[in-house]
Amino acid sequence: MKSKPNLKTKIAELEFKNPVTVASGTFGSKDEYAKFFSYEKLGAVITKTVTRKPRTGNAMPRIWETPSGMLNAIGLQNKGIDDFIENKIPYFRRIKTHLIVNIAGESVDDFVYLAKQLDGIKGVAALELNLSCPNVDKGLEFCSKSSLTYELVKAVKETTALPIFTKLSPEAHDFLNVVEAAIKAGTDGLSLINTIRGMAVNVETMKPRLAKVMGGLSGPAIRPIALRYVYEAKSHFDIPVIAKGGIATAQDALEFIIVGADLVAVGTANFVNPYATMEVIEGISRYLNTHGYRSIAEIRGKLKTEKTNTMGTTAG
Repeated sequence: MKSKPNLKTKIAELEFKNPVTVASGTFGSKDEYAKFFSYEKLGAVITKTVTRKPRTGNAMPRIWETPSGMLNAIGLQNKGIDDFIENKIPYFRRIKTHLIVNIAGESVDDFVYLAKQLDGIKGVAALELNLSCPNVDKGLEFCSKSSLTYELVKAVKETTALPIFTKLSPEAHDFLNVVEAAIKAGTDGLSLINTIRGMAVNVETMKPRLAKVMGGLSGPAIRPIALRYVYEAKSHFDIPVIAKGGIATAQDALEFIIVGADLVAVGTANFVNPYATMEVIEGISRYLNTHGYRSIAEIRGKLKTEKTNTMGTTAG
């Protein structure tokens, strides 16, 4: 009987038991998926976005299914940081896996306030800075210019000892410069990618399917785009990446790992198949065994191209 391959992944001072997590906003707000499997089997849990004050979100309708994907314009509905600390943290503290808290704000001060509130709280392993939500009126601009990205990430980094992952949009102008700004400001990793703005129309009523007209497109439809952005970031910078965007199967996850992703987040697939994360973990392990690999590190960043034997290694 073959021994199980080593799926452990280390980022900063954090060691993850496996590279599989969930994308923010796709996994409920606390225990909604606990009846399907133990959260402790995940490498990490990334929370639904938390803001300084409660948000009611956008008007209905705010979700629309599309071919191979989903449009959403939820609008970061949540009960605010005080409720999160009082009613959510105690639950997650009992779970033996890393908790990454996704935070968003309308100003640098909002992000700094949230980081201060979460700094030093037992059970919180890291922060994910949501600089790129496409379905709120304020927020996306933080990754529209490298100078704004730098200012925000630096302010948060100076506020907290927690590792931070900066979540960026594929719609960021001059994407690689924005990535570089986040790195120079001290981010410990990147989260790539957020959803892409899209829309749908009811041809009978001639009205938008979403009350806000546009929403964020997620799901398998955007996976090739997400893969490209992860590849570009890892090709240019030595920075850990949480990959997300249409990951639904082990094969999807393996594509991202082979181009260099450190963690992979299952998102929209959770709505369709609540066991998707478990199937991805099992599938990765099975792939490594089948191909004779003892650890996931043996395949991470090993993309072979005509110009290189492996990523970053020039063929000779």
